[in-house]
Amino acid sequence: MSCNSFRYALIVCLTIANAYLGPSASYAQSPEVKDVQTFLIEEGYLSDTADGFIGPKTMTALEAFQEDQKIVATGEIDAATLSAIEQVRHPPPPIEVEVIPQPVEGEGTKWPVWTLAVAAGLFLFFLFGRRKGQLSRQPQHKTDNARPSEGASGARPLVVQPLQSGIDQGSPPSPKTPRAPGKSKSQAWVASVEAATVGKRNIGGMVYVGAAPKVGRYGEPCRAYIDPSLAVGNSGGDFEGSGLPYWPGYSSITARSRATYLDWLATGRSDPRYNVGYMFLYFYGLERRFFVDAAPLEEKQEILTEVIRLKNAYAENYSARNYLNRFIDAVRVSLSEVTVSGPIFENDGYDLPLSLRSSLGTKIVRDEPINAEWLLSWFMCHPERHLRTPATRCWEEFKTLFRIKFDLAYPNGMKIRKPKRVLKSSYRAASGEFEIEVPILVDGRSVPDVSSLRQPVTEAQKLASASMDELDKFSRYLGRNPEGRGSLEAQALLPPMLWSHFPSAELDGLKDWAENAIGSGGLVPALDLVERLEGERPEKLAKKHFTGSADAMARLGFGIAPDPRYAIRSPKTEDSVVVFRLPENISALEEVSSEYRSALAEIALGTYVAQADGEVVPAEQAALEAAVQNAPDLSQSEKIRLSANLKWLLAVPPDMVFLRQRMKESTEAERLAFRRMALFMASADSVIQPEEVGGIEKIYKALGLDVDSVYADLNDASMSNGLVRVREAQGIPSGEAIPEQSPTKGSRGVQLDVERINETQRQTADVSRLLGAIFAGDEPGQDATEAAEPPSGGLLSGLDPKLSVFVRILLDRNQWTEADYSELCQRHELMSSGALETINEWAIERFDDFLIEEYEGYELNPDVAEQIREQIQGA
Repeated sequence: MSCNSFRYALIVCLTIANAYLGPSASYAQSPEVKDVQTFLIEEGYLSDTADGFIGPKTMTALEAFQEDQKIVATGEIDAATLSAIEQVRHPPPPIEVEVIPQPVEGEGTKWPVWTLAVAAGLFLFFLFGRRKGQLSRQPQHKTDNARPSEGASGARPLVVQPLQSGIDQGSPPSPKTPRAPGKSKSQAWVASVEAATVGKRNIGGMVYVGAAPKVGRYGEPCRAYIDPSLAVGNSGGDFEGSGLPYWPGYSSITARSRATYLDWLATGRSDPRYNVGYMFLYFYGLERRFFVDAAPLEEKQEILTEVIRLKNAYAENYSARNYLNRFIDAVRVSLSEVTVSGPIFENDGYDLPLSLRSSLGTKIVRDEPINAEWLLSWFMCHPERHLRTPATRCWEEFKTLFRIKFDLAYPNGMKIRKPKRVLKSSYRAASGEFEIEVPILVDGRSVPDVSSLRQPVTEAQKLASASMDELDKFSRYLGRNPEGRGSLEAQALLPPMLWSHFPSAELDGLKDWAENAIGSGGLVPALDLVERLEGERPEKLAKKHFTGSADAMARLGFGIAPDPRYAIRSPKTEDSVVVFRLPENISALEEVSSEYRSALAEIALGTYVAQADGEVVPAEQAALEAAVQNAPDLSQSEKIRLSANLKWLLAVPPDMVFLRQRMKESTEAERLAFRRMALFMASADSVIQPEEVGGIEKIYKALGLDVDSVYADLNDASMSNGLVRVREAQGIPSGEAIPEQSPTKGSRGVQLDVERINETQRQTADVSRLLGAIFAGDEPGQDATEAAEPPSGGLLSGLDPKLSVFVRILLDRNQWTEADYSELCQRHELMSSGALETINEWAIERFDDFLIEEYEGYELNPDVAEQIREQIQGA
């Protein structure tokens, strides 16, 4: 028989069969079509998705592939195209063909050739005809890497030797090994106590080994069966799963992939290098054995345990986790484990898990109320729940707090009304080969379906939201300090309801320490406080340290001044803080009124004026304390906190740089209040010192007021308060004696040295020269003489010579360490903090921004520094 003649005859028959079958097949969904589409996508011919339907894009891609393969470009999946695809996927190795001369055939010898060709065509026609109009829905499995499971060991051997693939490795196939005694063709399941040896590999048990039966409505080979008649590569190595189709089946994968799958089974089923598709091949057999075969109960329990282990091994793979969870859910219902398995709190699907619905329905049938655990399970698995970070980051604390709140709201449990809908369910196999009803009965009665109920979930959301709110600060602390759980600060940030559930003996010690600190005046080093709370002494103090400390202490009933969220400035490393008793438990320290913020700024400004002369006398302190108590529109709690801040401001003088920023942001009414406070504090001790006048001038500048009006305002204040006695008369005074005066009723206790004010007004020029000498360098020059004076000798206008030289040296670097900065200040005989404040005030006046910022030492503002350099160059 001529090989060429047979090939031509076969092509003719295939063409006829395709002409008959092609049009109708184009409109049907098919796994074969989807497999071809996947191939076209992988080869770059198709950019669409593989959906199993032949459309214009698929036909265009087929034509392009057919043209490249030098076959007829029909745009259809014909036999020639399938053959070409197979050749591209698995090109055969070159083999030597021995050419044997054949006798010339006469006319009589052609008849057998055409007879065989027609027979082959009829066979193909019959084969394709059965698949005409096929529609197949199969699950889609992602094939990224995952972690498979452990295999069985120590089992009874069952030897089944398949063919080896000479095509894969270029080696001749090996003969079949007879099936082990006692195993008939229909008894293909290998139990866990047995072991099968396939291709010289001990693959263990819990698998099907044998000829694959036809399953499903289209009679395809069962995917899970390891058919020993199929070729297997000598070695595997297809870890990426390149030989796996979209839905793997042992009969449909390549010989090399079969070898890889057997290696996966034989090497413990736990190698993460293997594609997740191999796990699905294994899982197909487990689900079939459980639901289709009449497996004994003990074996079903083993299968459930194995699938749970697979789920844990493939926890990072969504597709595996989803299908395995569905199986576990259905199995638990089937085994009636819902009443003993307990609530579940994880759900990757879009519906409530079947086991949870069955459990809740069972409680309704038995008229049992649900407790906090079951309501939380219902809430956590519900697709419409709303969770925030505290619920996930602080799961144990969240769960405990939810239960506490539930028990307070529902001391006898929550009764659930019975819905009308009856719970029905079925399990569709991940392999797509079967679907089975899962009967759900309790005490012989049907179970209601709770999926449609909303009220319990709404109530659960309220409890969950309240719990998350209370855990918010604790959660934020753990976000900043992932290893901080168990620290004293973390314990203090827990809601008080949880203290008994997460006890800490150190909390009692912290309370005693705070009480002792208050008894000693309340002032403690800031570093000591942070170290006690966080367990270690930080090198630098940041705002987050004090925010966490303030929140933690508030949970214990203590406050810290200043609170960095609204303080004029945060404490520095060398500063102290004030510990005081809060009047009540305040969980939201940052929630203060705008009146409180304004009053705090006024007190800080008044303290600044009082300390301008380097001393706060008792009269000034009493005036400040009276201002706190008389502050309008403040609650008693806010007054206590304001009083603690006053104590801190008296111990740690306020910085004009920060006050200036606060005053810039003030309203017109606040500016007026600041002005009155400055005048009030300047005369609180009945004597207005030059330093206090200088401080008021700075405040006026920051408020945008006319500096020249300072003296007039002081005079007006003296006139409104009347004349006061400055000192006792000595000897015989000349002129009219000053009468005794009682304080004016309704006054705020302001007493001015009027004689000093009048003398200042009479001798304005002398006073100006005096103040200029006292405040040299504190402020930019304001008179015409200073403004007109050109910079010379490298001096910076508005700075004295010493500070001008100091700034020029600072400009040599953009960053100074604390040690270098301190050494530079000592060399120029300057105080570190005083030089910083004076230079920054000068920079704000000139350039509207700081020059020096305290950040990891001292950092120069690059914009301001550049402007100063330009000024120096142009001088």
